[in-house]
Amino acid sequence: MDVVTSMPVAETRARKGLPAALWALTISAFAIGTTEFVAVGILPTIAQSLHVSISSSGLLVSIYAMGVALGGPILTVLTGKLPRKPLLVGLMGLFIAGHIASALAPSFAALLAARFISGFAHAVFFGVGATIAATLVAPDKKATAIAIMFAGLTIAIIAGVPLGTFIGQHFGWRATFVGVALLGVIGFFATLLLLPGNLKQGPPLRLKDQLQVVRSGPILLVLAITALGYGGTFVTFTYLATLLEKISGFSAGAVGWLLLVYGVAIALGNMIGGKVANINPARVLIRLFMLQALVLLLFTFTVHYQAPAVITLFAMGLLSFANVPGLQLYIVQLAEKYLPGTEDISSSLNISAFNLGVAIGAYVGGFVVDHAALGLGATPWIGALIVLLGGVLTVYSYRRNGEVKE
Repeated sequence: MDVVTSMPVAETRARKGLPAALWALTISAFAIGTTEFVAVGILPTIAQSLHVSISSSGLLVSIYAMGVALGGPILTVLTGKLPRKPLLVGLMGLFIAGHIASALAPSFAALLAARFISGFAHAVFFGVGATIAATLVAPDKKATAIAIMFAGLTIAIIAGVPLGTFIGQHFGWRATFVGVALLGVIGFFATLLLLPGNLKQGPPLRLKDQLQVVRSGPILLVLAITALGYGGTFVTFTYLATLLEKISGFSAGAVGWLLLVYGVAIALGNMIGGKVANINPARVLIRLFMLQALVLLLFTFTVHYQAPAVITLFAMGLLSFANVPGLQLYIVQLAEKYLPGTEDISSSLNISAFNLGVAIGAYVGGFVVDHAALGLGATPWIGALIVLLGGVLTVYSYRRNGEVKE
């Protein structure tokens, strides 16, 4: 799906620097990024309040990710003919409604439903928002504009998740969702007031175009690599707050600070991953996955001791999102090689694969926590096995496709 503005508008805005509309997209991205991961920090609080097990509370992470993974491809097709600005404003309205419903949820089932619906807004917003961000600036600043928008996600992990965890621990988990809804309100009005009204779009994305992509063996393999290699970490990450409290022995207050440390590590790892994966992403991904699996395995033992746990936690953060740039670049390269013209669709489907991985990781984590022979302490090494499987598939893909270049 291509979105374009008139050249005079783009040139005028470029001369004035980065447009305010770009910051509106970034604010919305921050709100959406916060809600995706904030549940991790307040799972113990939600479980106690709604009288469900810790493993059941983990469904709040997986159900949101499923909303993104399933809603993305379908809603992108259904909304392809809608004007871009009203669509984004409407998505933020849906986001706000989903979080008000979350805050008022009378039962765990109602909270799950609200989280699932909130995921729909995430799915379409980033696909449409990224293309709009690129059109708001001069051609030589497109990558910068997209990076600034997605910086909202990184900032959410660094600041939004620890803050949401703090609010949930001190004022209740419902207050956390109210806070995220307020962030959504800011994003709603920023989008409404600052986004240009003259955005145009190309031909709408067709469902059969997406089906063409998933019938391609090499691309389908990368989608599986993304789901496993990225999602394996979430076997542990979903229950990270619980691990740090119940096994490492940290207080609930300390966990919020540790999530901040983890978020900083993620931001650093994402930047490092983007730099090292520029030349040959498949080869770099193999190394990243092997290191990631090793660190997760190590966390199985270090989690019992506070100082080693913090050190390993930082290493986990560095590696958990370092594979994201390489995975996105690799699927685009393979789309260029095997199905030219489907690069955007392939990239969009890979976003769904990321979230499918989150859902799988959170679900497997819940199963492990509930299993009598495994339990909470087994989540790191089980996650390591899943990441390792993603690495093995990457080796196979690399040998099958060779060194793919743009």
